[in-house]
Parts: sequence; structure tokens; C-alpha cells
Amino acid sequence: MTLEPLAAAPFVVQNHVAAALGAFLVGAIQLAGGKGTTRHRILGWSWVAMITVVALSSFWIQSIKNVGPWSAIHLLSIATLALVPLAVLAARRGNVRRHQCAMISLFAGALVIAGLFTLLPGRIMSKVVFGA
Repeated sequence: MTLEPLAAAPFVVQNHVAAALGAFLVGAIQLAGGKGTTRHRILGWSWVAMITVVALSSFWIQSIKNVGPWSAIHLLSIATLALVPLAVLAARRGNVRRHQCAMISLFAGALVIAGLFTLLPGRIMSKVVFGA
């Protein structure tokens, strides 16, 4: 494991990775912790901010180009930007089940599944985790 490829990456990639790692950590804490508490709400708003940064910053990362300057993975970013406000709105309206389903889906799709794609050969995070 080496951080050199990430240190040499453009700022947008570094920012994207920092937000994704933060969102993963806070998301795991949220999933394991108590719900409906002040702590849950504060961490939840932090998570919303981080996952939004992850989704938005992805549009400036264009190393894989399948459709114009973007790849199919950018569809996940669009879905994330659409689902986050709906999940927050569900919580504010007291629809706990819809909020829970949306947030778990976001965690799994936008962080876990997308995170696994970053480990494909040739990607920066693959070089960080497995070496060059």
C-alpha cells in the first residue's frame, strides 16, 4: 500500500477520495448506531454533505469515457444527487422506512459498489491499495 498515486493525483481526485472515505466511515457509524437522536441527525447532515461532494466531484473525474466525457458510473452520481434530497425529505416527513431504504441504497451503491470499481487495475485507488 502506498499513498503516492493519490498524492500525485489532481486535487479533484484527492477531494473525491477524502469525501468518499469520510462518507463511508460516517455511514458505517450511522448504520450501526442509534436512530432518531441528535447525534444521528448531526452525523446524517455531515454524511449528506460528504456524499454530495462525492457525487458532484465525480463529474470532473473523467479517466474512463464511455459516453462523451463520462462513463456509465456517472449515472450513479446522477442517481445519488436525485436520491439524497428524497431521502432527507422522507425523514423530515416522518417516513422512516423510505428514509432507511434510500440511505442504505445510497451507502451500498454510491460507496460500496462504486468503491469496488475504483479497485480495478489501472485506477488510482487500485495503485494505492495494491501497488503499481
